[in-house]
Amino acid sequence: MTDLAQADTAPPGAGRPGGVALAALRRAAPALLLYTGTRVLGLVVLAVWGAAAGKSAHQLLSARWDSLWYARIAEEGYGYTIHLADGSVHSNLAFFPLLPWLERGISAVTPLSVPDAGLAVSSITSLLAAWGIFAVGDLVYGRRVGITLTVLWGVLPVGIVQSMAYSESLFTALAAWSVYAVLTRRWVWAGVLAALAGLTRPVGAAVVAAVWITAAVELLPGGRWRQALRQDWRVLAGMAIAPLGWLGYVTWVGIRTDSLTGYFDVQNGWGNGFDGGLAFAAFIGGLLVHPPFVAGIALLLAVAALLWLYVSCIRQSQPLPLLVYGGAVLVLALAAKGYFGSKPRLLIPAFPVLIPFAIALARLRPARTALVLGSVGLASAAYAAWWLHGSGPP
Repeated sequence: MTDLAQADTAPPGAGRPGGVALAALRRAAPALLLYTGTRVLGLVVLAVWGAAAGKSAHQLLSARWDSLWYARIAEEGYGYTIHLADGSVHSNLAFFPLLPWLERGISAVTPLSVPDAGLAVSSITSLLAAWGIFAVGDLVYGRRVGITLTVLWGVLPVGIVQSMAYSESLFTALAAWSVYAVLTRRWVWAGVLAALAGLTRPVGAAVVAAVWITAAVELLPGGRWRQALRQDWRVLAGMAIAPLGWLGYVTWVGIRTDSLTGYFDVQNGWGNGFDGGLAFAAFIGGLLVHPPFVAGIALLLAVAALLWLYVSCIRQSQPLPLLVYGGAVLVLALAAKGYFGSKPRLLIPAFPVLIPFAIALARLRPARTALVLGSVGLASAAYAAWWLHGSGPP
């Protein structure tokens, strides 16, 4: 494993102009090409499936479910609310602002419509996310693991969301690079990226936790970097900046709704919130007591597999930022109430839990690794097409 304490602490872009970034891009090129292949495969299968089903792949990617809410915010701003017959209240204040800001800005300066601007954001940021995931894997475990980890992220069963006008790709890009900045002790960059992640999705709190807890541990008496950090204002600046995005939006919603708990009240209106996993456990329990029991058993096994993966991450002694970030994403996704079909989508940013698989695959012969990832990629593309033509990601 790379000794992270010896990692280059110069800010990104140091040295010859563009030299560091160009060298990093060259090193990441195989991972980015393979990742692009997974996305192209998914889109081709979706288009073919759509043609057979008489549905538009473009509409499925850009103009359904949450993408419609983001587009409306970009076009009209906040303030739109739906009152449903069951008494629930769906306000667009539930959606964080960075994606619609980008959609509005891009559509204002290009010929793209707002939905197409959303697709452009996802296309670009999914590549940036793949690059960031590779950078983390390469730094900690070497280039081959970094490449394998990137492809694994691309062939997730719900990986098609990375190509939709959703905020998952944007968030994962910001989160991965913030974690990388923490690993390489670029504290101000880590704080800025964490703040932007906090403007993108509620789970931005997981990135803030990675910045804060890692910095706090190193500031403790006996910490390896304690003496250096006493003299370095950057770590304190990074910690101060990190929560500003998430906290700023939640505070703004509170002011707009004239309630200290305004944002959480909005989430409750959608049936969302954090209950420690009680609702999810009750949901699984309900599936387990009614025949044919298959769905409940499958969900229980999936949760057990995720927990086993995270325990494996701990046993592998992953660096603290990865453990904190990955664990926080798992907790926030699994212990939240709401529409349970969205949980696989909410887990997309949790790329550190894929590292045990990436290490195992990287140890195989290249031909076997390619066979496994290729087979999973084909299955994932077929599943994604079926999923988007069915219930889809709410």
